[in-house]
Amino acid sequence: MKRAFAILACVCALIAGVYFAASKWAIRHDTLSLYDTARSRPIAVDLAVRRDFEARADAGYANLAVAIISNGNTVKNTEYSFLANVLAARGYLVASIQQDNPDDPPLVTTPGMPYVGREPVYHRGEANILFVREQLQKLEPNADYDHLTMVGHSNGGDVSMYFASHHPELISKVITLDNLRVPFVVSDKMKILSFRSHDPNFQTDPGVLPTPQQAKTDGIDIVNTQFQHTWMSDRGPDSAKEMIQSTLDHFLGDSAASDLSPAPTDKPLIGQLGPGPYP
Repeated sequence: MKRAFAILACVCALIAGVYFAASKWAIRHDTLSLYDTARSRPIAVDLAVRRDFEARADAGYANLAVAIISNGNTVKNTEYSFLANVLAARGYLVASIQQDNPDDPPLVTTPGMPYVGREPVYHRGEANILFVREQLQKLEPNADYDHLTMVGHSNGGDVSMYFASHHPELISKVITLDNLRVPFVVSDKMKILSFRSHDPNFQTDPGVLPTPQQAKTDGIDIVNTQFQHTWMSDRGPDSAKEMIQSTLDHFLGDSAASDLSPAPTDKPLIGQLGPGPYP
C-alpha cells in the first residue's frame, strides 16, 4: 500500500511539473527598446505571445490578434503581466507600452481645462501607440493591426479611451481599469469593458461613464468592484487579480455577443467582485 501511495505521489509530482513547465514556456515574453527619432523619444515595450499561436501565424495559417496595454501613472509597463497573460493565452500579441518616461513633466491636474489639463499627455500616448503599431508591423507582420484591443489602467485607461475616440476605425475592443478623465466612446462598433474601483482617493470625473441607457444600447460592460485603484495591476492581491482575469477571459471568450452585455451602469454586472475585504 505504501508503495502504491509512493507511486501515486510521484505521478502527481510529475504531472504538476509538466503543468508548470508548460505554463512557463507556453507564453514568450520579450522586451523591445524602441526609439522614435521624429520625437527623440525612447519607448520601452514588453511583449507577450503564445508560442504555438505565433508559430501558426509565422507559417501563414492565421493572423494574431493584437492588444495594446498602457500603464497607469507611476506604474511600470511590466506590472500588468496578469492581464498580458490572459490576452496572450487567448491568442493575442500583447504589447505593454511604457507611456511615461522619467524625464517627462509630472502629471498635473488643472481644474476647468479639458481632461483637467491632461490632453497633451493623452496626445503623447496616442503618438506612442501609433509608433509602436508601426514598428510591430515590421517585427510581427502576421498580425491584425486594424482591429486593436486597447487596454489601460488609470491614466493608461484614459490614453486607451482617447486613442479609441480618435482612431475608431482601428479599434475592436477597449478594456479599462478605473480610467477617470476621458469619457467613454459611445459606439456600437466596438465592445467596451471597464472595471471600477471603490477607492475614495480616486474619483471618476463627471461625464466619463456612459449613462445607463447608453451602456444598454451599445453593450458597454461596467463592473463595479470593492478593489482599491492601485490593485488593478500586478501590485494587487492575488484574489483581486484572479477575479479580474476571470471576468476578462469571459469577455474575450465571445467577442460577437458577450454574455456580459448589455449592462446598465446603475445595475452593474458584478456589484462586487468577490467577498471582500481583500488583503
